[in-house]
Amino acid sequence: MLISIALYQKQSFAINIKEQKWIFLLSGIASLHLYIQVTGLQYTSASNTGWIIGITPVFMVILARLFYKERITLTQTAGITIAFLGLLLLVSKGNFTSIDLISNKGDFLVLLSSFTWAVYSLVGKKITITYPPLMTILYLFIMMSFYLIPFTINAENISSVLSLSITSWISILFLGLFCSGAAYVLWAQSLSDLPAAKVGAFLYIEPFVTVFAAWILLNEAISLLTFASGLIIIGGVVLVNRK
Repeated sequence: MLISIALYQKQSFAINIKEQKWIFLLSGIASLHLYIQVTGLQYTSASNTGWIIGITPVFMVILARLFYKERITLTQTAGITIAFLGLLLLVSKGNFTSIDLISNKGDFLVLLSSFTWAVYSLVGKKITITYPPLMTILYLFIMMSFYLIPFTINAENISSVLSLSITSWISILFLGLFCSGAAYVLWAQSLSDLPAAKVGAFLYIEPFVTVFAAWILLNEAISLLTFASGLIIIGGVVLVNRK
């Protein structure tokens, strides 16, 4: 799809060797992020995943402080604290003594993927790449395939792919075309036009979309505690993005 759009827009396919090292770095981070998140999704609910991913802007602020010496205000500190309390409430289901990263490995892996996405966003914002966002993501996906192929191409996976149903193929195409291709291009374009903090703020919307979709499409029950925990997380994240 990306190649077709690039050809339609008459994008240049010229390769800048110097800049490829940065795309190679980004593709490594993105590959790790996807692997962790997909693995985590096997052990937790889609709604939990949505709320936990909403904490990404908190990680972006913390990492910006650690590596770029950006100042964190008292309001942001309060927001970080509130967001993580909401996260603990979510994964513990209201019983803080029950928190166990081994038994809650799905939530833990999704949280880790939230961290890796924050790393990806900040690295992508700080490095200098002159490629248009579309070409950056095209080259990114090509390099990601080199990272992922050794871990995914085997007899078992090939057999599983060949036996997929029509519904499964439609789901894969949707994930590939929209959730990956289009989403990554739009994210890269946004980071090139807006400050990282403002881009991260749009992640407020994602948990609500995810929870609603999980309820409609997957028949996941959304408890009052889960919804309240999510609202606490989002409230904390809103404070984090206030200056």
